[in-house]
This record gives sequence, C-alpha cells and structure tokens, in this order.
Amino acid sequence: MPDDLDPDIRVFHRRVMADYARHGADGPVDVADRRRIAALVREPWNIGGPVMASTRELQVGGVRVRLHRPGDAPDLPVLVYLHGGGWVLFSIDTHDRLMRDYAARSGCAVLGVEYSLSPEARYPQALNEIDAVLGWLRAEGAALGLDPQRIAIGGDSAGGNLSLATALRLRDTGRDWISAMLLNYGAFDTARCASHARFDSDDYILNPDEMDAFWDDYLGDADRNDPYVRPLLADLTGLPPAFLCIAECDILADENRAMAARLAAAGVAVEARVYPGATHSFIEAASIAPLAARAIEDASRWLAEQLKR
Repeated sequence: MPDDLDPDIRVFHRRVMADYARHGADGPVDVADRRRIAALVREPWNIGGPVMASTRELQVGGVRVRLHRPGDAPDLPVLVYLHGGGWVLFSIDTHDRLMRDYAARSGCAVLGVEYSLSPEARYPQALNEIDAVLGWLRAEGAALGLDPQRIAIGGDSAGGNLSLATALRLRDTGRDWISAMLLNYGAFDTARCASHARFDSDDYILNPDEMDAFWDDYLGDADRNDPYVRPLLADLTGLPPAFLCIAECDILADENRAMAARLAAAGVAVEARVYPGATHSFIEAASIAPLAARAIEDASRWLAEQLKR
C-alpha cells in the first residue's frame, strides 16, 4: 500500500477492503447485492459517536428523512445532508454517525435525505426530491423547532455534487434559501483530471473506472454538460459561502481544487482545506482517525460561524 496515506486512514482502508472481500464483493453481484454489502461494510463505522437530544424520521413526499437535534434549543439552524455513494450506494443509515458528528460539533440540527438511487432513478429525480424536501423544510421547519432562514446544504462525493447542483437550481429560480454549502470531496466534473491518473489504484478507495460507472448509472442519456450535472463548468456567481474538504490522495482532488478556485473567482466566499494523506471517504473514519475528526471539526466550526444569528 502506498506510503503517502495517513497511517490511520490506511487502517480504515484496509478494514473496509477486507470487509468488502469477506462479504463477497469480489464476485459477480447485482446492484441490490452491492447495496447490501456496502451497508454491511459501513456498519462498524457507525457504532458509537455523539448521542442526540432527539432523532426522528419523517416522510416528505415519499422520501425518508432523518432529523438529528443535538440539543433542545428552539429555532436551531439546520444542515441538510446528502450522503455519498456514487448516486448508486449508501443511505442515511450508512452516514448516520457522520451526521450526528456534524450536529454535535456544530450545534446545528442535521436533516439527512434518503434520495432515490440510480440506475433505477436517474438524473434529475434525486435533485427533484431534494428540491421538494427543501421546500417542505422552508414551510414546516419552524413547527419542528428549526429556523428555516438558516439552512445549509452539504454532502460527500455524489452528495457534494447534489448539494452544489441544488444551490445552483435554487439561485436560478430566485429562491434564496441556502446560507452555506459544505462540500466534501465532491464529484463536480464528468471528465477525468490529472488526479485520476495520480491515484488510479484501489489503494485509494475510489478508482477512475468505478467513478465513470457511477456517472453512467446516474446520467444514462442525460446531457453531460448540463450545469446541474457538471457544476465545475457552471456560472457560479451568486452562490452562498462554501467550505470544501479536499482529500489529498483522491482521484477527485484536482477537480475540488479547481472548484474552490472557480468559486472564489466568481466572488463566492470560500474556505478550502486539503487534508494530507486523506483518501476519498476518509471522514467516515472519525472513530479511529484524528485526521477525519479534525476535518469534521473544521467544517463544523465553519458551519456554526456561517449560521449564527
């Protein structure tokens, strides 16, 4: 295994890959089996973590959402969190500890969204569902003890793509609903970049062929130059402040650096941090990796500052 990885992230990687092999991911599997195995592999990484003051699940137009509240104070700001998994895998269950970590460290409520997965539900269905959840949150948030004027949106990988695409759509339709964006190693460009070649190996969690397959499953025949698909090429003016968590040893690293630069050039307030020795998915390793815990803490402090009254 490469020696450029953070030692604790290396342990995370080895455990994850060993569990995938143990559960049969190396053989021929259909999408249902891939999802089942991915959920099993992520189970150990959701053990423990912060205890919430309350957690409840709701249905919003057929979409399952989970609301974590770190305390009982009224009018909490809220982070709408969109899990990663290439638009194909994972759920609010696989990312539950991460959402609780953000809630505990930022003081914000966190609303996880179980958007529909591809290839069964292709672009733009997930984006439409997220849009509808945000509309519901604006209308009903106060009744849930949330402040609908203080909403952030965020996610990792595919969830980062969906977060930025949602912010673009809201801007384009005159809905000034989002106060901040948390973008964790997002997928912002359908084209490969230099870091795809630099980290073209299973030693870095995500490889280029896997990423290409995720794009195919998500998009089908959709236009790959659609700005809500490929936000790196979009007009980024007028977007809310953004925090970008960039994993140094990730095939998506260079497009995230490019996104940070393009946002700044468009006049968006940006804080971009590169985490040395980190791979794709590294923030899920917070239970064993101080680097992951630090990335969550950095973003949480930023969120608290952006969403303060």
